[in-house]
Amino acid sequence: MPELPEVETVRRGLTPVLVGRRMARVTVRRGDLRQPIVPDFARRLEGRRVLALDRRSKYLIVGLEGGLSCIIHLGMSGRLRWFAGTRPPFETHDHVEFEIAPDGAGNRACLRFCDPRRFGLMALAETSGLAGHPLLAALGVEPLDEGFTGAKLASLLARRKTTVKSALMDQRIVAGLGNIYVCESLFWAGISPKRTARTVGVRRARRLVTAIRRVLKEAIAAGGASLRDHRQPSGELGYFQHRFAVYGRMGERCPGCVCEVAKTGGVRRIGQGGRATFYCSTKQR
Repeated sequence: MPELPEVETVRRGLTPVLVGRRMARVTVRRGDLRQPIVPDFARRLEGRRVLALDRRSKYLIVGLEGGLSCIIHLGMSGRLRWFAGTRPPFETHDHVEFEIAPDGAGNRACLRFCDPRRFGLMALAETSGLAGHPLLAALGVEPLDEGFTGAKLASLLARRKTTVKSALMDQRIVAGLGNIYVCESLFWAGISPKRTARTVGVRRARRLVTAIRRVLKEAIAAGGASLRDHRQPSGELGYFQHRFAVYGRMGERCPGCVCEVAKTGGVRRIGQGGRATFYCSTKQR
């Protein structure tokens, strides 16, 4: 599933080409996504100008004139693809198309939502009430915001009896983190994914905040990680997967490894909450 860096990459890629443009026509070819697209979806969007593109957790938020916003979640396999000029033929899993009105130079474009598994969603909401929308109301702190500090994270974890790995993946605590970036952040912070969350404390939490920010910023700069479905709006792959420290590297050396891997087994893989966790048992405590 696309995590914060992948969604932020999509937002940054679409902002310069979409903001300020008007939606001329919206076509819903298949509306039975994770949440069914409302029947008047196209009618309510057509003719409106895009004012802003924002992100909350793993959601992309398209702000439109007239006080309306479109909330988009890419699900497991969803992609937003931008086509400038001639519209290509539809592909099997292209479910929604946004035709963009010509700009001042007469340039046409369209944006398509492709989702083979149909776990994504598109919802409409009044912009003024976004914070209280059911999809967004319970989300936790944004890890790239200034308010995300060691003290803040320590307080959020203080009463959690679950593991720190599970706590960080809880969107009600920290918004936008998923399996890949939690594994990577815990490695760089030197914290075991098996550690109980409430034992992290302020000192470790500061290290963890620093690591989370570092990993997310580097991933965004790399265009996200393309393991299966993620593509940038231009169709380009992200390449952060080539810089993973531990994720997907079972049995290999971690960065800066001085162990005898034949004895330690290198990077380990365990199951936590139905997900694979990768970590170094030597460096992470």
